[in-house]
Amino acid sequence: EPGEYVGQGLDLNRVRLIETRLLVRRKDGWIALPYVWNAEQTDAELERAGDEFALKLQDADGKQVDFTYVVPNVNQCAGCHAPDNKRVNDIEPIVLKARHLNRDHQYDAGLENQLQHLAALGYLTGAPAPAQAPRNAVWNDEKQPLEARARAYLDINCGHCHNGKGPANTSGLWLDAAVRENMRLGVCKPPVAAGQGTGDHIFDIVPGKPGESILPYRLGSTDPGAQMPELGRNTQHAEGLALINAWIAA
Repeated sequence: EPGEYVGQGLDLNRVRLIETRLLVRRKDGWIALPYVWNAEQTDAELERAGDEFALKLQDADGKQVDFTYVVPNVNQCAGCHAPDNKRVNDIEPIVLKARHLNRDHQYDAGLENQLQHLAALGYLTGAPAPAQAPRNAVWNDEKQPLEARARAYLDINCGHCHNGKGPANTSGLWLDAAVRENMRLGVCKPPVAAGQGTGDHIFDIVPGKPGESILPYRLGSTDPGAQMPELGRNTQHAEGLALINAWIAA
């Protein structure tokens, strides 16, 4: 019912629904089903082949940028949702970790830790107490250390693919929170599987020189053959790119 979960809803008078992606658990495993909403906003229909929409993105300063919103097809979902490259055609949800949720959020009823709030609603069971749980930095909180913010950004946006088992494990670039080896993080590491995505750069990260590094080049590109992530993005996240550039520069 509306209002049952405070702080969780959308004001549909101010929101245009474009797509709803479902991962459905069946007897033989998970399947991906992309649904696209009609113009009247009354129904969403299954579109296995995906879809495209011409939209405008408005920046905080009011500037508008044209871009194409792409709804993935059912096969493309495996590009991110395959948790282990050794398990062919096996997909599953990309789940949040305790470190992603262990922070306060302003709910309608007040400020509360997200782990506690979701456990109280029954969404989580067995979650660690916030004091014992790991905690990622908030990527855009400039009061927190630059490296911690950059690693948190890479962890949530890239780490589910760039890890020892994920779809991008063949790259040798692992960006989840547990990684500490500089070579795994791309420092002075030549690319393994980047193809044209190198932008003619030699190393994933050149310390002190973001302009010569492959990692920010791919984060900033909107070329389908070079951009990262490969799907789900047709614009540049300027603030995130600036964070990674500052981290490499430092």
